[in-house]
Amino acid sequence: MTATGSSLDVVLSTEVATAMDDGVPVVALESTIFSHLGLPSPANLEALERCESAVRSAGAVPAVTAVLSGVARVGIEPDERERICGPARKMAERDIPVALAMGWDYGATTVSAALALADAAGVAVFATGGIGGVHRGVELTSDISADLDAIAGRPLVTVSAGAKAFLDLARTLEHLETAGVPVLGWQTEHFPAFYTRSSGLDVPHRVETAGQVARVWASRTRSNQGVLLAVPIPVESELDAERLDATLVQALQDCERAGITGAAITPFVLGRIAEATDGRSLPANLALAENNARVAGAVAAAISAQRSV
Repeated sequence: MTATGSSLDVVLSTEVATAMDDGVPVVALESTIFSHLGLPSPANLEALERCESAVRSAGAVPAVTAVLSGVARVGIEPDERERICGPARKMAERDIPVALAMGWDYGATTVSAALALADAAGVAVFATGGIGGVHRGVELTSDISADLDAIAGRPLVTVSAGAKAFLDLARTLEHLETAGVPVLGWQTEHFPAFYTRSSGLDVPHRVETAGQVARVWASRTRSNQGVLLAVPIPVESELDAERLDATLVQALQDCERAGITGAAITPFVLGRIAEATDGRSLPANLALAENNARVAGAVAAAISAQRSV
């Protein structure tokens, strides 16, 4: 089945198309984390299985987003799972037209690309690990992730474990405020920082239930306004904040010395974190992705129930 949003046509998987027809809630997922660009094999397949299972446990249907063989996709077929966990080209929203026109074999979606495809399909909830944001030293580099404008301009609830810890989180929150994005803390007053439950910064609003998130989403002041739901990593999976901060500072200094900028910063820093934590960052990644998917499933179910009233 093909869905059309603005000028972008997306092909829905059989399961997602049936769910949309039947009014069953759907949760969009990015594909970068599952590809060779994200978690190492076989952890990437484990992440896919755990995220899909978590969404289903809430009564929703998972929909992995990607460009496959030059076709924009929302939801994959069972025989495409191995492909989703294989080699890919990283794809932000700006890259989607190129991926379609040039027939990319596999364009793995980042947050901005996943939101664009999910919006075209009419999906209301999107789950990811951590969003991009305003980079440290932005006054010199002007480096601001496209994720922020995508979250602001797409009518979805984005569920994430806050933003990546190596970013300028205070400026990231300021940017979201300027863009008019309601930022909600899932059962917390603090903005999480991916591997840690608190960045030391407050969220503007705390919510306790999926129903409250659904009501916020339904009360948006413009039709294309997005909502960010910040979900802390589970307590038992949180990494040591002090050790993590020291690693981040050193890794960012090394990036600057080596001339590493833009999208290349993320894999470099995450690699350093994995080394410094003796591999504990990998299970932490899996745990937070699964937890976000579970919360997203609950929110999608609440929105669906609200629509049916």
